[in-house]
Amino acid sequence: MVGIIAVGAYVPRLRLQRQAVAAANGWFNSALKGLGKGERAMANWDEDAITMAVEAGRDGLEGYDRGRLAKVILASTSQVFADRQNAGVVKEALNLDDSVGTMDVAGSQRAATSALLDALYAAKGGAGEILCIASERRHPAPASEQEMTGCDAAAAVLVGAGEVAADFLGGHSVSIDFVDHFRADDSEFDYNWEARFVRDEGYARIAPAAVKAGLVKAGVTVANVDYFIMGAPMKGVNDAVAKAVGVKPEAVVEPLAAVMGDAGAAQPLIMLAKVLENAPAGQIVVVVGFGQGCDVLVFKTTAKVGGAVRGMGVSGWLARGKPETNYIKYLFFNNLLALDRGMRAEADQKTSLTSLYRNRKAVLALVGGKCSKTGTVQFPKSEISVNQNDRAQGTQEDYPLADRTAKILTYTADNLSYNPDPPGYYGAVEFDEGGRITMDFGDVEADDVFVGAQMRMMFRIKAVDEMRGFVKYFWKAVPDYRAKAQAALAAE
Repeated sequence: MVGIIAVGAYVPRLRLQRQAVAAANGWFNSALKGLGKGERAMANWDEDAITMAVEAGRDGLEGYDRGRLAKVILASTSQVFADRQNAGVVKEALNLDDSVGTMDVAGSQRAATSALLDALYAAKGGAGEILCIASERRHPAPASEQEMTGCDAAAAVLVGAGEVAADFLGGHSVSIDFVDHFRADDSEFDYNWEARFVRDEGYARIAPAAVKAGLVKAGVTVANVDYFIMGAPMKGVNDAVAKAVGVKPEAVVEPLAAVMGDAGAAQPLIMLAKVLENAPAGQIVVVVGFGQGCDVLVFKTTAKVGGAVRGMGVSGWLARGKPETNYIKYLFFNNLLALDRGMRAEADQKTSLTSLYRNRKAVLALVGGKCSKTGTVQFPKSEISVNQNDRAQGTQEDYPLADRTAKILTYTADNLSYNPDPPGYYGAVEFDEGGRITMDFGDVEADDVFVGAQMRMMFRIKAVDEMRGFVKYFWKAVPDYRAKAQAALAAE
């Protein structure tokens, strides 16, 4: 049996209120007022497609032996690097063995479903267990419909053979150069075609035929479909395609438009992860990806489906949300508005690529050291132990810290040095199993920062070398999001 072993997700904490966007731009585009309900997930200044992919991957791999993983695939239309493998950065941050393969997939809104389809076929052919991640942080034009309906988020699907949570029954894919929108290599924003044409000639004609063919290949009758997943951003399209195929209306999965928005290529995988949170065994799940063609994947949940979500899951990340009403902040975080950052922002952020390579485990994977003689944990790892009573040499073993909790020892709120979201919080944290690091804090308010506060690690942007176009990554301490998410879910 080949299929889905586990799923994970990541949704940024900030939730831009659509009413704030409509209020700011309604004078120019009055049609936006009709889209002003609900909220969209908004990445912080230190988040991008890579950082969100890492968090989704960690969520999906929780409790999993990472030594079993054979490959990491990252699907996105908003990749950070054009010529540096983005999936390779994710692999390093997940502290995976160098023998793990990596691959980027891009170029279409169905990049994620195409990547997942290929991963399943590879697993069926004996390629081993594969982590397929989809992550998007797109930059829509200000005052556009996509700015209102889009969002930033990521999902991860771990596939392989054996005792799976959802059995892969079959898939189908068609490639048709139907251009509903496009973005040239040197363009910042998408160019979108007329909505009625996209709906009537694209979704209505291409998707139903593909879904019907996919069901035939999988040996499933349309009456047996329990969950129909298609993340079309246009209102009513998912229902219309399901109706054209003959899928019962109650099987159409709500696309999370009001509480999150449309995450582009990642949307079908996010919806799939959400469905597998509560789906019982024996259910037929159909996943559809649309973009210059159509992908169809058909699954049947098994008795193991209850173990598909091992981390926060989509619901947990959604419960962690914080409303954001400052539209100017959104524009600034997305490089859509230039503010006077002052002279302190002019420091050269050049990265020594030699040092980055030599220290990649410490920088990208937050791997410290543990003395095999005294048990002392330290960061960074060094040849000499920091134990005050035994400066043992050559006894350090790798000791990953990224998935361990810590408490704040000291902290500072800095309003003098440059930070895109002042004040910049940083301080010393001590891990529960030992080891201390001085590091930046992320996703914090003043009330979150106090001595003894429980923190978790998140992979984030440290700084951006704007002169050379290089992004510097490291880990930040954030408030214990699990406790807050569980409290929010319990209150609902």
